[in-house]
Amino acid sequence: MEKSKVRKKVKTTSATDLKALIIELIEDKKGNDIVSLDLREIPEAITDYFIVCHAESTTQTRAIIDHLEAEVRNRASIKPLHIEGRSNGEWCLIDFGDVVVHVFQREKREFYQLEDLWSDAVIEHYT
Repeated sequence: MEKSKVRKKVKTTSATDLKALIIELIEDKKGNDIVSLDLREIPEAITDYFIVCHAESTTQTRAIIDHLEAEVRNRASIKPLHIEGRSNGEWCLIDFGDVVVHVFQREKREFYQLEDLWSDAVIEHYT
């Protein structure tokens, strides 16, 4: 008999911890080409981190957003400040304050090239 995966509750104390949790959660839902942009050294930035990924369908985009909303609340006791684009599912944004997540469909991500707008940020790629 296989043991079920047990998710531990995380008490997030920093933007860096929250970023790591969010990346793990996106990976759970098979988000593609995950990138984090460290904006902490950019004076005009409105957040500490942007996380960008893409999904292959509106269903997957919504699944990632729904998973983030539920699990960040459950594991870190943080509710999103704002969610946009869920109904359309082409480009969704979920704002956790210190970390803002952008989940695109592939075509929209290629079109907007959000990472290029913040090219002075420190960029990390995840598989």
